[in-house]
Amino acid sequence: MRMLDLIAKKRLGKIHTDEELLFIAQGAAQASLPDYQLSAWLMAVCCRGMNESETAGLTRAMASSGARLDLGALKAAKVDKHSTGGVGDGISLALAPLMASAGLVVPMMSGRGLGHTGGTLDKLEAMAGFQVRLGLDAIRSQLQRVGVCMFGQTQDLAPADRKLYALRDATATVESVPLVVASILSKKFAEDLDALILDVKIGSGAIFKNPKEGRALAQALVNTAKKLGLKAVAVLTGMDQPLGRYVGNALEVRQAVEILRGDFTSADYAQCLLTLGGWMTHLGGKAKTPQEGARKLEGLIRSGAALESFKKMVAAQGADPYVADDLNLLPKSPMVREIVAPKSGYVSGLDARRVGEAAVVLGAGRARMDDVLDYGAGFVLDKKVGDAVKKGDGVARIHGSDAARMDEAESRFLAALAISAKKPKPLSVILEVVR
Repeated sequence: MRMLDLIAKKRLGKIHTDEELLFIAQGAAQASLPDYQLSAWLMAVCCRGMNESETAGLTRAMASSGARLDLGALKAAKVDKHSTGGVGDGISLALAPLMASAGLVVPMMSGRGLGHTGGTLDKLEAMAGFQVRLGLDAIRSQLQRVGVCMFGQTQDLAPADRKLYALRDATATVESVPLVVASILSKKFAEDLDALILDVKIGSGAIFKNPKEGRALAQALVNTAKKLGLKAVAVLTGMDQPLGRYVGNALEVRQAVEILRGDFTSADYAQCLLTLGGWMTHLGGKAKTPQEGARKLEGLIRSGAALESFKKMVAAQGADPYVADDLNLLPKSPMVREIVAPKSGYVSGLDARRVGEAAVVLGAGRARMDDVLDYGAGFVLDKKVGDAVKKGDGVARIHGSDAARMDEAESRFLAALAISAKKPKPLSVILEVVR
């Protein structure tokens, strides 16, 4: 089999066989195919597309390009969640231990933030000592003992994805739906899951700005997962404003701990958490309906069981579980500044992307992968869309370490803020469920 022939085949719009896709995935994982040929093939896929069978075949091939987590010895259902990324979207921090408290096993492989979107691994590492780089044996052992493990992609799981992802980023082929689907699902398929919930963000702070594009991706993800024998549901959620009340690594850990303590003040965050968790509970066989699952999860939060699960996970991965009792143990930036409303009215917009970009300026996110993070930096949102404000009222607080950066971040935040005389319609958090 020659890669040159496979490039030409896809360039002509023909259909790949499973054997051909396995050849490509193994060639990417083992570096036996040159980058220029893989790049040419990626562009051909971007231009010509793939059908559902090809997409499933590529996903399976990428997952089998390395080891599989192999959790067959664990009796409970294995569930995970993937988010397409947003601002203030620290849901995983609360969701993973919450699901473990419900009796499910949660092997949650996560990534780092880049650009205006945050990364779960960065948020976890805001807790001093938290280890996210674990081997397969350590992951399996922790899942057996604790029921939950949150970790970064290992060298062994879906190695073809690391190569192809890097080349997609360098060849303007990132947006190809079949390639996005294969990248997301190959890693999840390698986790040996029984069920997967997909949180597809829609809005200014998301990859997809309009529901039509997001729905197309959600349906492709669900269809491909089913072809692989993996139960899956996609939930389209709003990302026109940041989720919850906090933006920033340590601040989003605070948000997760607060809700696991039973503080449901951030209603949009709570709704997103319980909706996603309800579906995971249902697909994992612990509830007859997602609504029943959500009610059970709320009960686990109020009983303290979910917070205890969080503490066990934190301790197992090398950090101090007492952080859940004393949030002052989290990193803090030395300076806090209030941002005030420039006029009276109602908050009618808080552009999530611009807020995320302002957080990057503060050091809460990365413009480049080698940027050093300020774990304490970010925003506390005192007002969100629909809230009434008077001129001079505080709308947010900036946490930072550099006055000049805080000046720029404040300017960017105010550009993201819209205030109108008329109260706007509330923004929906849960937009649609795709099955």
